[in-house]
Amino acid sequence: MSIRHYSPRRNRRRGISSRAQFALNLTLGIAILLQISYPLLSGEALRVVTISTVYWGAGAMALHALLAFGARYAFTYLGIALPFGFLIELLGLKTGWPFGTYEYDPSLGPQLFDVPLVVPFAWAMIAHPILCAARRVAGNWVFLYGGFGLMAYDLFLDPQMVTAGRWTWEVTGSHVPFTPEVPLSNAFGWLLSGMALIAILHLALPRDRRKVSASFITIDIFLIWTWFAGVVSNLFFFDRPGIAFIFGLTFGAILAPYIFSRWLGRP
Repeated sequence: MSIRHYSPRRNRRRGISSRAQFALNLTLGIAILLQISYPLLSGEALRVVTISTVYWGAGAMALHALLAFGARYAFTYLGIALPFGFLIELLGLKTGWPFGTYEYDPSLGPQLFDVPLVVPFAWAMIAHPILCAARRVAGNWVFLYGGFGLMAYDLFLDPQMVTAGRWTWEVTGSHVPFTPEVPLSNAFGWLLSGMALIAILHLALPRDRRKVSASFITIDIFLIWTWFAGVVSNLFFFDRPGIAFIFGLTFGAILAPYIFSRWLGRP
């Protein structure tokens, strides 16, 4: 009779190379530094930083997708998020649904059918981290968590961009709390379109990470920074405590279960 010794199965996933990690950290760091500079700038410099922040942020999330999940995930994610962002914005501009009636300012750069080319990259930038968080904590309700996550994100984004003149709304009825320049229909539009985008991504994208995989620290930093920057900038730079409160409360509520799960170390 033999005695078998049990040894727990080791996690065979290894971290990415130092060069890949440096590239990921650098890309995300540049995006964050650009956001830090935003309240300190004006005029043409502010316009350039606004556009650059989106591209660098989207680049950081795409690079994380590639290094964490592989090429199939990364290209599928971009192949869905970018066209989705463009088409939902085109639908909104031409019909007023699902967001309401609005138009973009030429200051956001080149446009295709009145949609600035940078705008779909903003959708891609936030879709990947929200999907990662939703898959970790939401179970069968990934689409719902994701929809509320994107809606909460826009509570900070829209007032900032409207104030800067990047787009304008036609407000004829109820408006977002503390934001009379943005109609309430926009929040419902983001909820609806966010649920659709996250549902499509969840169905289309693989869940298995690469054996040599980037960690989720990049996602943690991006989401926590988004919350922190939205609250602090509105409190101390834009003098809009109401927006700081409602964004901090809603996005914080979305973020809390994910951060708690990460703190517990649940796989």
